Amino acid sequence: MRIISGKLKGRQIKFPKNIRPTQNKVRKAVFDCLGDSVKDSVFLELFAGSGAVGIEAFSYGAKKVVFVDSDINCLKLIETNLISLGIKPRADADGLNCRIYRKDSLEAPCFLERQGLKFDLIFLDPPYLTGLAKKSLLAIISYDILTPLGIVVIEHCKKEELPHTEGSLILFKQKHYGDKILSFYKKE
Repeated sequence: MRIISGKLKGRQIKFPKNIRPTQNKVRKAVFDCLGDSVKDSVFLELFAGSGAVGIEAFSYGAKKVVFVDSDINCLKLIETNLISLGIKPRADADGLNCRIYRKDSLEAPCFLERQGLKFDLIFLDPPYLTGLAKKSLLAIISYDILTPLGIVVIEHCKKEELPHTEGSLILFKQKHYGDKILSFYKKE
């Protein structure tokens, strides 16, 4: 798998065999839709898997990226991918540049709020047809981790219908790619 655009374009990353990685065309669509909002953003990838989407966010100019997954093997692979690209989890003068957390993605929003973190962009790609897409959306709105102009992007199966509104979030865009849908939410 390769980084599709930005300053790391063409660089290769590895992904675990036990996950369904976000396809190149879907990753490209995410960042095409987000456009300039990625530059200098604080980005969260829940259900991070290989970290491909968060790494792509770095490539597009995100200033900080947080990766969350519950699988220790995925987290080790994310760290390996970051190091191979010259990106080390570290603190800088402004705080966190990159962090990797082993957390259940439904419990992560509470933990991240306690850390004082707020995100401009949140991407999640939970296992399909498990109900985790909607449960994750509920977890995100239950904690103050999204900036006022923040956007939540959920990759999900077309058989899994998500609400048009959930709490303070409203669905403002959807893109269809075969059996996958990207749903984009923002605060009302």
